[in-house]
Amino acid sequence: MPSSLFITACLSLSGCAQTSTAVQTEPLLKTAHAWEGTRYEAYPEGRPELSVLKITIPAKTTLNWHTHPMPNAAYLISGELLVETRDGKHTRLKPGQVLPEVVNVPHRGTSGNTPVELIVFYAGATGLPLSKPD
Repeated sequence: MPSSLFITACLSLSGCAQTSTAVQTEPLLKTAHAWEGTRYEAYPEGRPELSVLKITIPAKTTLNWHTHPMPNAAYLISGELLVETRDGKHTRLKPGQVLPEVVNVPHRGTSGNTPVELIVFYAGATGLPLSKPD
């Protein structure tokens, strides 16, 4: 049925339901600092490149020490993740929480008794690796 006919038919009938849905926004993170307090200084030089990764970490797994050369944020979908820096700072991330990652600070994550699924958003530059071993 052409859209003009549908609209005319609907306007002439009292039983046409009008659905109204409001867009809802829930801020998850807005920060100028990483989770351990380090202030973000600048984005990397070069042509901007955004990356979004879904990362799955098996249960009871400790990642190798690594750094990120750009600001990024991780949203935990499921599981539990302990994140720590070499100097002993740590935080525990649970489902629905967002972690503003550290930049150029060695850190690692350890999953709990169940696998971890997270989405990580990286604000990098073309050719720049997302992480580096440390």
